[in-house]
Amino acid sequence: MIKNDLYLKALRGETVERPPVWMMRQAGRYLPEFIALRDKYDFFTRCQTPELAAEITIQPIRRFPLDAAILFSDILVVPQAMGIDFKMKESVGPWLDNPIRTTEQVQNIEVPDVNDTLGYVFDAIELTLQKLDNEIPLIGFAGSPWTILCYCVEGKGSKAFDIAKSFCFQQPEAAHLLLQKITDTTIAYLKRKVEKGVSAVQVFDSWGGMLSPTDYQEFSWQYINQIVEALSPLTHVVVFGKGCWFALEDMTMSKASALGVDWTITPEFARTLTNHTMTLQGNFDPARLHSTPETIKKMVTEMINRFGKDRYIANLGHGILPNIPVENAEAFIRAVVDWKPNI
Repeated sequence: MIKNDLYLKALRGETVERPPVWMMRQAGRYLPEFIALRDKYDFFTRCQTPELAAEITIQPIRRFPLDAAILFSDILVVPQAMGIDFKMKESVGPWLDNPIRTTEQVQNIEVPDVNDTLGYVFDAIELTLQKLDNEIPLIGFAGSPWTILCYCVEGKGSKAFDIAKSFCFQQPEAAHLLLQKITDTTIAYLKRKVEKGVSAVQVFDSWGGMLSPTDYQEFSWQYINQIVEALSPLTHVVVFGKGCWFALEDMTMSKASALGVDWTITPEFARTLTNHTMTLQGNFDPARLHSTPETIKKMVTEMINRFGKDRYIANLGHGILPNIPVENAEAFIRAVVDWKPNI
């Protein structure tokens, strides 16, 4: 049994004394101990070496009173497993020498046996669970099929992903075939994570907000919902779509246990769109962690009061920025842990 199951209680919709707290990218580049490992090992070496991935996952847990750990990895390990050879290029980010632009390329992509191609992730889960020793839950994650397609077709990061969108609109059959292959791989990947012992999984749709509401349904949500349908009988599924507030009503009709929201929507409107029935996660602006610790505490308290303590997971509205002072990250976490209701 997990000793601190506050996060799981929130996912189940149970009454809690305070909301649980964790931060997206909490195992990351704002921590000096992470930077020390980054300087010794390249990015995908850290992802693909179970001992390093487990150590990085645990680093913020040693520092802060967090209510959940999230396995250190990357969404691009899934396309890598499918034979799409992503690199992490200095000062550029994700990079693909030969982006996916043709039907023939899509047809040649394999849906792999995840045990063969992603075994290092499952080994990292085992090592991490040993280190956590049932203190708090471990979250597994994957990118949404649409977000992964964006990188595969664009070949790198982008502000608008125009090439990826054009590919979908000009070659919809190829796009849907690619999305389905990514979906099938992701479902197998997340199922194996659950078998290895993660307590919940989160699907990150980082680029869903690039699409219109109609196109979102066609090219993103229907594939995310396949993942939710496949995983929800096995574990809690959290869906986080950045910039996707317009889809919250549809997402609420799904079997997801919780929905992440970014900072572009008020707590009140998010509650209205989800009919006050859904556990919500978010939505502190990551850049607001540049405020003073006193301001952060005040804003976090207000955020919790507006969402309400139940059916709520305190988090950022996206991943923590690399230049955030450690003491400001701690102020965010402690503001949640120390929160008391106004009596």
